[in-house]
Amino acid sequence: MFSRTAAFVPQCSQQVRGMATLKMISIRLKSVKNIQKITQSMKMVSAAKYTKAERELKLARPLGVGAQEFYKKAEVKDEEGDKGQLIIACSSDRGLCGAVHSSIGRIIKTDLAANPNTKVVIIGDKVRNIIQRLYSKNIAMVVTEIGRKPAVFGDAAIVAQSIINAGIEFNKGKILFNTFRSVVSFRTTEMPLYSPGAVANASKLPIYDSLDSDVIQSYTEFSLASLLFYSMKENATSEQSSRMTAMDNASKNAGEMIDKLTMTFNRTRQAVITRELIEIISGAAALETKN
Repeated sequence: MFSRTAAFVPQCSQQVRGMATLKMISIRLKSVKNIQKITQSMKMVSAAKYTKAERELKLARPLGVGAQEFYKKAEVKDEEGDKGQLIIACSSDRGLCGAVHSSIGRIIKTDLAANPNTKVVIIGDKVRNIIQRLYSKNIAMVVTEIGRKPAVFGDAAIVAQSIINAGIEFNKGKILFNTFRSVVSFRTTEMPLYSPGAVANASKLPIYDSLDSDVIQSYTEFSLASLLFYSMKENATSEQSSRMTAMDNASKNAGEMIDKLTMTFNRTRQAVITRELIEIISGAAALETKN
């Protein structure tokens, strides 16, 4: 009697272990299917937002290109001095969009390591999370609640006015953002930014008539808002296209995982059924032999 019980225990444990494995695979399979539904929904939302962002970007580009052309025609150059450097980083508060934010954070870290006398204005919360642990003292200003809704020129004007009111002085400046190239690619771009003193001392500025200090100051403020608006639009389009691509890849990876888990589930279930049939047949054969 003891030997029969000892032989029966391993068979029961194998059966329980097989059912437990099936349950674990089933739970994981259900979880991956739910994740796939979420990523597919996010892809559709990002596709709709990307279409709108690309349409708005075409209208915003003349503002940024026009301001840059003026600086080139007037041959504006960086000032000499020890006021330091100003970096304005355009990002957003939302993630799941590939390397959109990390590429900007990497450039900022390199610049801060090379030139500690650098002040950083961050538009969006993601880049702040990247650099604040090591370079929190260099962060002059952070603008949040960016990326939830499409940016308008009024948002850029408020950010520009906040930077001007903060009285940040600099000899050299630049704006970091991601330039949209195609649905599957973007390029992290550095756009030069000049202080009012650098604009006033431009070599070819006298060719423009009726320019006094008030006009130069007004144009400097307007050009800063224009460049920020252009940068925010370029970055938003890059972000939506990158998120759409990332969610598409995530959906494909989830589909591959679902196929593998389904195959594993079917094989495990077949093994459990086969083992149970063998036990039934073996038990029946033992009874016939005994009889």
